[in-house]
Amino acid sequence: MARQGFDLMDRKRNILIREMMGLIGRASEVQRQIDAVFSEAYTALQSAHISLGFCDQIAAAVPVDDSVNVKYRSVMGVEIPVVTKDETAPRVEYGLAETNSLLDDAYFKFLRAKQLTHTLAGLENTIYRLANAVIKTQKRANALQNIIIPSQAENIKYIEETLEEKDREDFVRLKVIKAGMERRGDADNEG
Repeated sequence: MARQGFDLMDRKRNILIREMMGLIGRASEVQRQIDAVFSEAYTALQSAHISLGFCDQIAAAVPVDDSVNVKYRSVMGVEIPVVTKDETAPRVEYGLAETNSLLDDAYFKFLRAKQLTHTLAGLENTIYRLANAVIKTQKRANALQNIIIPSQAENIKYIEETLEEKDREDFVRLKVIKAGMERRGDADNEG
């Protein structure tokens, strides 16, 4: 059973590593996209700020976004977060009379950066949880392979040797009894 447990732990570890490696590549790509979008967004914000001169007051008009939802799915017993966002069409929340298209451009680029950040947060949290699960699984597999299985093998060997010794003793005892019975039988036949 310990060997079967080790095989299962080894398979679980391999599946978790495979899942994690696939997500690492995706997270790297999303991180590159975020870097590019943030660079563009800050450049656009800088242009809007130069053009308008008061972007911080306009930013206060944008409401707090609480449309992010986190649900969980299980991969080999590991709870993985699935980050979703209620999709609504982006709306400009500030007055258009005193702003220009440079501010709109910055606003929509930051919206894109926010969407990518939601995606990256889910991916990184998933990778972190999978990495922890891989470490725990590896520790358990190592304990089975290096401690439990050798200990059980040693116990099995001891029990087998003890049973063999008992069988030899029983065999010798039976031989002695048989020899004694034969001597008695011979003595009874002579007498």
